[in-house]
Amino acid sequence: MLAYIIGVVLFALGICISVALHEAGHMVTAKMFGMKVRRYFIGFGPTIFSFRRGETEYGAKWIPLGGFCDIAGMTALDEVTPDEAPRAMWRFKTWKRTVVMSAGSITHFILGFVVLYLMSITMGLPNIAAASEPWPPVIDSVSCARPATTSQQVNDLSCPPGAPTPAKTAGIMAGDKIVAVAGKPTASWTDVLQVVQDSKGVTPITVQRGNQTLNLQVDIPRVQRLGTDGKVREVGMMGASTQRPEAYLHYNGLTGIGATFSFTGDMFAQTAQRLVEFPERIPAVVSAIFGGERDPNTPVSVVGASRIGGEAVEQGLWQIFFFLLASLNFFIGVFNLLPLLPLDGGHIAVVWYEKVRDWLRGLRGKAAGGPVDYTKLSAVTMVLVVIGGGITLLTVTADIVNPIRLQ
Repeated sequence: MLAYIIGVVLFALGICISVALHEAGHMVTAKMFGMKVRRYFIGFGPTIFSFRRGETEYGAKWIPLGGFCDIAGMTALDEVTPDEAPRAMWRFKTWKRTVVMSAGSITHFILGFVVLYLMSITMGLPNIAAASEPWPPVIDSVSCARPATTSQQVNDLSCPPGAPTPAKTAGIMAGDKIVAVAGKPTASWTDVLQVVQDSKGVTPITVQRGNQTLNLQVDIPRVQRLGTDGKVREVGMMGASTQRPEAYLHYNGLTGIGATFSFTGDMFAQTAQRLVEFPERIPAVVSAIFGGERDPNTPVSVVGASRIGGEAVEQGLWQIFFFLLASLNFFIGVFNLLPLLPLDGGHIAVVWYEKVRDWLRGLRGKAAGGPVDYTKLSAVTMVLVVIGGGITLLTVTADIVNPIRLQ
């Protein structure tokens, strides 16, 4: 239990650090271009402490669920003092404002990349090939058919005295390729498992051994086994296994760079797909709140992600802990760039709308149109805030009453 609590706290701390660095990205780039940064705070609510360095106040607040960077004149509607007016953010060139507003997401991308790179040279990066089917139905080793009703028993590969050895007894050997079980073709190892687990007693199994095709008879017993869903079931078992690809691939300091770039590209593609699928998964979250089975592919909140991080630490699965932290940084970074207010991507969209609009007006010999009136966008912004708040409430509730758990 202590390890779980430590894992939850560590993951929540990782998220807080990510958000703090997000806001630091805005602050550093704004200062670099000469914009005035009034305040940089970690958290919300009452102030714990603050101090001033130069023209900027730094501090921390009691609710560690974010932070903010207060840049003078982010929009033309923001009130600025006379001395701030020349350095108001909205007065700067479009590309500079874009850099400042996208710096938060870029910081998340850098953090995610650094986490993955450190994984590549230490604990390894997840092997995508190992997670994808199908594995070929080639026997790597033959052993025994033994019951296993706990995770410890599943991981214990030793054979107890007297345990039956169906595959070995029938003449199946390492290197044999199973082409059919009970007359059903088996193109993958998953096909083999499905048929064998449904079988009982003497079952015909066809194997390819070199240039020979052998028809063997395997007496398949029924044993109690713990499934990946945590439930114990009686299944058929023949005492044979295949060699799956390594779950994690390790690299050195140099090769890890290229591997991390490649893996990061795959993660960006997956993140984009999840964003596209996001709306259609919300009904499944609602169903989970009212007792439905929680789909592991449904969105999770910071609460849910922290719980999974805690379980990963409790089970010693640090690879999952750091992979989840990197994934969350990529997701937050991409999500924040969506062209929707009040996200940074919404502000960037407004900035470039002004740029394109003024360019078109210039082609027609007209003067620039001036800054966009944000008051006209307030209704749309409020609707999006309400929707975002509702989704957050749903995911937090689901993560409390019916959380996603590691198998």
